[in-house]
Amino acid sequence: MTTIYIGIGIFLVFGVVMLLKGLRRIWRRRPVWGSLQGLSGLLFIAVALLAISVAMNLYSYQVFTEEQLAAELRVESIGPQYYRVYFIPKDQPAQLFEIRGDEWQVDARILKWHGLATLAGLKTVYRMERISGRYRNLQQERKAHHTVHALSDHRGLDLWQWSRENQQRIPWVDAIYGNAAYMPLTNLAHFKINVSSSGLVIRAANPAAQKAIENWK
Repeated sequence: MTTIYIGIGIFLVFGVVMLLKGLRRIWRRRPVWGSLQGLSGLLFIAVALLAISVAMNLYSYQVFTEEQLAAELRVESIGPQYYRVYFIPKDQPAQLFEIRGDEWQVDARILKWHGLATLAGLKTVYRMERISGRYRNLQQERKAHHTVHALSDHRGLDLWQWSRENQQRIPWVDAIYGNAAYMPLTNLAHFKINVSSSGLVIRAANPAAQKAIENWK
């Protein structure tokens, strides 16, 4: 990321310098060259601002190099098919949600880089996107009340969506949606959510969660 910030700074400074020189030439009655230089400066500034927007969005992702713990999840029953869920991201405050259903599902976005991007120092990153409830019964899944909660804020340019739409033009970006993983909702269950370059992996972290997985149908 440091390399990116240095590059943005260079583009921004160069653009401002060219813009000022262009304005000075226009002031000295050299409008043609002044206009060309000024427009070039504005172009460099625009590229720098776009890069800042991309960097802001990328900052909302977490870096990882191999499978690692992303979050923990604890479940408390508060009624039939109705649960209180504590989502505890790694190194961040816990979030409390109420979820309806028989299972909980978590989704994440993963950005992988290749070629020039890796040479620039970019590493595979992930961002937890949302948590939701699921019903085992198909009719309930179609008609019952659904609960979905966001797990992250969207800041700056949506880099993941942009890279998905332009992947053929930028082959050094490999954008994938981390496979949505889901587990049963059971009172007092404790799960660990791990993330790898191929997606999410959820494991039981206490006997209640392990028993729920073993009896899962």
